[in-house]
Amino acid sequence: MEVHRSRLLPLLFAILSAAAAAPWYAAAADERAVREVSGAPEGVVWAVQLSDLHFSVHHPERAYDFRRYVGPALAMVNPALVLITGDLTDGKSKDLLTMKQNEVEWIEYRRTIKDVIESSKLPRSIFYDLRGNHDSFGVPSPGGVYDFYQKYSINAKLSRQGRVQSITLESSGRKHLFVGFDSTMEIGLRGPTNLFGHPTDKQLIELDQSLSQWDTDFNKAQVTKIAFGHFPMSFSALTESGKSMKDVFLKHSLAAYLCGHLHTRFGKNLKRYYHRATEESPLSEHYYQFNMHQGYEIHGDKESCSKEAVHADEEFWEWEMGDWRKSRSMRVLAIDDGYVSYTDIDFSLGSKSIIILPTFPLDSRFMQRASAAHDFKCQVMGASTFDTVRALVFSRHELVSVSVKIYDSRPGHLDVVFDSEMKRVNNSESRGDMYLIPWNWRAFADPSPNRYWLQIEVMDITGDTSVSQLRPFSVNGFASKVSWTWKEFIVMGIQWAVVYHPALWCVFALIFSLLLVPRASVLLFKDRFTYKYLCPNGNKWILLKHLVGGFFWLFVELSRVIIVWSLLLVYMIYLLVFPWLFGHPITEDSNLTSMTFRGWVLGQSDSGNEVFHAGTPDVLVIVLPHLCFVILPTILILAAMAAERTAYREHYLSRSGKKKDDYYQKSRRQKEHDNFWNSRWIRKFLFVLCMAVLWKHWKGS
Repeated sequence: MEVHRSRLLPLLFAILSAAAAAPWYAAAADERAVREVSGAPEGVVWAVQLSDLHFSVHHPERAYDFRRYVGPALAMVNPALVLITGDLTDGKSKDLLTMKQNEVEWIEYRRTIKDVIESSKLPRSIFYDLRGNHDSFGVPSPGGVYDFYQKYSINAKLSRQGRVQSITLESSGRKHLFVGFDSTMEIGLRGPTNLFGHPTDKQLIELDQSLSQWDTDFNKAQVTKIAFGHFPMSFSALTESGKSMKDVFLKHSLAAYLCGHLHTRFGKNLKRYYHRATEESPLSEHYYQFNMHQGYEIHGDKESCSKEAVHADEEFWEWEMGDWRKSRSMRVLAIDDGYVSYTDIDFSLGSKSIIILPTFPLDSRFMQRASAAHDFKCQVMGASTFDTVRALVFSRHELVSVSVKIYDSRPGHLDVVFDSEMKRVNNSESRGDMYLIPWNWRAFADPSPNRYWLQIEVMDITGDTSVSQLRPFSVNGFASKVSWTWKEFIVMGIQWAVVYHPALWCVFALIFSLLLVPRASVLLFKDRFTYKYLCPNGNKWILLKHLVGGFFWLFVELSRVIIVWSLLLVYMIYLLVFPWLFGHPITEDSNLTSMTFRGWVLGQSDSGNEVFHAGTPDVLVIVLPHLCFVILPTILILAAMAAERTAYREHYLSRSGKKKDDYYQKSRRQKEHDNFWNSRWIRKFLFVLCMAVLWKHWKGS
């Protein structure tokens, strides 16, 4: 016994020491906030998400419409949570050139939220408002004099400290964990170089702890995990050690990550499905993915019904929602027996008296998960989840009828194959109306995820009718592939934090190649690349052969104009070595500092050997457009002007050397050719392009 005691004492001492030395964020993550949701339909909870409010002193209609529409809508929906995912205020001047915090906007935000809470009669404690990048413009440090979020936000008023907030909704023995994550810059730069989320290793540890807070629960109640924040994955930087939020979310197989930031102007399909298979993913997936589902195929026939198979898939959905700023969007999200669905409400055309949210079956385009194939195969024995079509219906007036229609699209058009009246779930204490209808779900099993489409139709006592958006479904658990538009791909499909430096060095390499390789050719081959040598003689093969050479000749002629070529080369070397610009990146009264392609120089490390750069990769919004849309076009236009100058000289010399009698024997085509060169239309066109590039540079500066 004495031997065992000698071994246990050091272990006990180590545990106590570790607990005493644990960082503050570990203690914060252990605080479990649980809210019992009473009065809801059994096993169902729902929440509301709003994002990118951008309340502005220059656009008072945004706050006015928020009071007018959101308050009554929240009273009608009666959600268990209201999540506001960033950009609470705009922080921009009227001319959009100055970006900093405006206390008047924050006062308006506080008043508006207060009015909405009073009109909706919802408790303030269910509101969670996170900071966005606009809310950190020009904030040198959290809690400082410029940090109005800490003074006027709901989270601050309710003393919710830290970057991670969690709340668990408990209903019918099932837990629904919501974790909010603030990844804004700790040193809030002013725009436009404050565009990305910047999580740290310490914050990801806290996020991981919050998401795993029920994993060791001895009751083993089912937990649905949902995270919410402002920045999408494509606009989130990596941590100091190269980690990302995606790794944490995949580890916990979130149901969904709710975010904002991008706004509806980029598209309405700003959603992305993440899945980590057992085999290693291709390298390209770290940089981009072309479609919403990254090419993942679900094979239901290979699914195993073992308990271990349920947890085999690491997956989650990322759902970016529309903005309030211009689109007046609001999202209602429901969790029905673990199945997460949502509907987006558009208030740009006025208020809504009826809101319909189908909760089962799920939309096969935007809500289907790989684990759904497992559910289909392993619940064939008969599961209550599959036995009914269900929908939440919120209405200001008494409802007269709620019906569901299912269409078959196989004939090439939509044929109604199921049309039935839905029954309301009787519950005198219900917080919302759940309607359902039994159906033979096995009859709708089909390998195509787009064959069957569902729509709910509702009519209230005033005669007002509303229908839900047509959505495809697949009881088999197959996902319908959706392609992004080019704008959606740019903002959702590309991992800009990872792509920035490879793209930057590729552009630099291209520009230096266009400058140095032609000059080296002139020195080595001299008269090889000249106008006479490359001028085609009518032979089609030679014309095709010299097409690439002709393009190269443009830059050869540019390299012959030594002054212009040297200035371009010196300018490019300057951009590599020296600052791009000087300014006040945080506040107008802060120290003047410089910006390079690595970011804003804000100081040096304690050792003094390493310079601290802030705003990486945020500076790409200045760096890449300047290189791609100013410098590259400038080099191309100058090369074309140099080549036009040489070609005109050769044309003039060829005409001046002809005999006088030759001028009376010109054909009409020759005369038009001479007039074209003499008027120098190419040169005039290039001057117009020069003005366009100058305008682009002026707009971007």
